[in-house]
Amino acid sequence: MMMLGIVLHSIITYDTIIHPGEWLLKDIAYTSNFMTWLYWLIHIFRMPIFFIVTGFFGALLFYERSPEMMIKNRIKRVLFPFILFLFLLWPPMLFTFTYTNLVFSGTENALSQSLNAFGELSDFLPSTTMHLWFLYYLMLFVFTSFGLGMMLKKLPRLSTKINYVFHLIVEKPYARLLMFSAITFGLLLVMNQPWVSTSTYFKPSIKTFVFYFVFYLFGWLLFKSKGLLKTFMQYDFLSTIFGILLLTVSFLYKDKLSVEVIMALNALTVWSLSFGITGLFVRYGSEHSQGMRYISDASYWVYLIHLPFTQLIPGMIADWNFPPPLKALVVLTTTSMICFISYHYLVRNTFIGKFLNGKKYPIKTYSLGQIKEILVRIWAIRNY
Repeated sequence: MMMLGIVLHSIITYDTIIHPGEWLLKDIAYTSNFMTWLYWLIHIFRMPIFFIVTGFFGALLFYERSPEMMIKNRIKRVLFPFILFLFLLWPPMLFTFTYTNLVFSGTENALSQSLNAFGELSDFLPSTTMHLWFLYYLMLFVFTSFGLGMMLKKLPRLSTKINYVFHLIVEKPYARLLMFSAITFGLLLVMNQPWVSTSTYFKPSIKTFVFYFVFYLFGWLLFKSKGLLKTFMQYDFLSTIFGILLLTVSFLYKDKLSVEVIMALNALTVWSLSFGITGLFVRYGSEHSQGMRYISDASYWVYLIHLPFTQLIPGMIADWNFPPPLKALVVLTTTSMICFISYHYLVRNTFIGKFLNGKKYPIKTYSLGQIKEILVRIWAIRNY
């Protein structure tokens, strides 16, 4: 899901919609509806699945290690990286955004004028959580789930009942789809918007918190019923295709359908894709793979540093007369190469790798076959 974030930020400059408060760069001369459709397809399930996974492994730490171990692990692996990279990335983020924005507006000497973004010392201090917002909310979820978990430990009968009801619902594919879609639909109705907005402000958004906490809690409770993971394979292909079709319908007819219908379609879409894609990964990703392990280890670093490049490169290729998908592909490929090369030589076997992933890996040479496997899997994930 982190890797898909690079895809998302590579194509968002070339979609047809404005994202106020989220992404203000737009190459107006090179946008397409296909980029918009692809953006929404990735956006609607990427963070929900991410929070399901983090909730699942948060529960694993809480119940199989200890509550204290969960807190310590998340502080070391989430909170500390969030704080450090928040300050490290803000200056290059501000510079690359300013540069590309000036290029898109036709300003001459955009590169030199971009330095004017740092007129005062306060300009070097972050004013938003940027693309690290999900780490910010993850820590809020961690502390909240810690408190709920400790409370339920003192109420074993209530805990047992909750897990029993959850198990009954989740073991039935149609019941879980309808039940959790109904919960999400209800939240969207209360929020009075077709989809939750991404909040990058330091003041937590109640809407963002509650909406994504539902997915985190689902993952947390799923750990107690982890034997049900195999049931996600029953309709994994069908569920994924169904979700894509629902997304396409809401995309094509968004101007003809009521807001409530769009809410219902989005709620069904997110859970259909969440269950379907999870099932596909259970089916095809359960066996050990050296290539997938490498990508998994690299994904944290790659995601953390990718955004300045996905902001800078569109400005550098602004005058290229390429179709939007090809421009997005150039941004994606170039960014990925920079991020993975830097990970392999600067992070994997250094203190940075230990800081992010808890351990260092010796740098080793790969055979052509292993390199091919890594590249094929990266390409498959991106295309998927």
